[in-house]
Amino acid sequence: MGTWATSPVAAKNASGAFGAEGTDGTTLREIVHVSLGGSSVRVVLTNEFGEDSLTVSAAQIALSAGGGGIVAGSSVQLSFGGHPSVVIPPGALVVSDAATIKVAPLADVAVSLFVPTQTVSVITRHNFADATNYAAAGNAVTAETLTGAKPMYSWDFLKGLDVKADATSAAIVTFGDSITDGAHATRDKNVRWPDVLAARLAADKKLPRLGVLNEGIGGNRVLHDTTGPSALARFDRDVLSQDGVRYLVIMEAINDIGHAYDTKKPYDVVTADDLIAGYVQMIERAHAHGIKVFGATLTPYVGAGYSSPAGEVVRQAVNTWIRTSGKFDGVIDFDKVTVDPAKPGVFLPAFDSGDQLHPGDAGYKAMGDSVDLNLFK
Repeated sequence: MGTWATSPVAAKNASGAFGAEGTDGTTLREIVHVSLGGSSVRVVLTNEFGEDSLTVSAAQIALSAGGGGIVAGSSVQLSFGGHPSVVIPPGALVVSDAATIKVAPLADVAVSLFVPTQTVSVITRHNFADATNYAAAGNAVTAETLTGAKPMYSWDFLKGLDVKADATSAAIVTFGDSITDGAHATRDKNVRWPDVLAARLAADKKLPRLGVLNEGIGGNRVLHDTTGPSALARFDRDVLSQDGVRYLVIMEAINDIGHAYDTKKPYDVVTADDLIAGYVQMIERAHAHGIKVFGATLTPYVGAGYSSPAGEVVRQAVNTWIRTSGKFDGVIDFDKVTVDPAKPGVFLPAFDSGDQLHPGDAGYKAMGDSVDLNLFK
């Protein structure tokens, strides 16, 4: 069952090599905040956007002790088909064998990968981790602390974690752009709205055990590629292929609108009907796989750098359709939660991060707290 996930994109590697931190390669220690707990874990590594084969010579999973440290005695070697190393072909991903490690709900877990120096012309990574990860010279996957480690703020080659769960458990995919990804949230605090939702679900003993998978990408759009493939292009990879997904929350289109109606440089012009057609495609594809789909209204954007009166008309039209069309299995009205009642289309100051587009920590908490947990019964 999925307990943590992220959406990778292609990152061109100017040097053409990976592992330059050491003469023989680099250890990546990547920290993830899980939703579901479990007694065994398997790790998903990815080279989906790579143009070269990727060798991972050693991998471990452990409980995080904070910073780049791991809890003594908690580290477990990962294997792949019984082997301690793996070669991932270009365009592919791999799933580790199940590793016996007890992970509590909402725990921080450290995945350590030793990547020997090799040609990696394109790195498969999630650019914005909103978490501090670490790179150290040489093979230090078993080290309790990393000496001379450099901080990094992406998840490289790491795509997801699954835990062993019972038949009543399920996963929720939160699908969107930077507002789902957690832009402007405080780093390392796990206060994105999907994190807030995961904490509420973990505390509610009346519900089945539910994992929350954050598949947001900053700058992402429904209909056109930009930062990563469009929502329609990545839908199978980031939604349908997730382990145990039963629910989907879609909150995406503000970047389509912003760029299409930017008064300074409009491009890839789309209409409300175009965006609605994209939504319908996602709903139909999810329903075909037995997944319930909840539409989340687009949060305010008046005053943002690419906002315009024409774009606001489209945002309002899309939100009206989300609320009233009946196409969704439920609606989450984030716009209503975050808008300034005295200024339609404008973020409530207490919830604004300062750019009039992204929430701050308080805004993300309000969003996560506003989700009706009865949707998941």
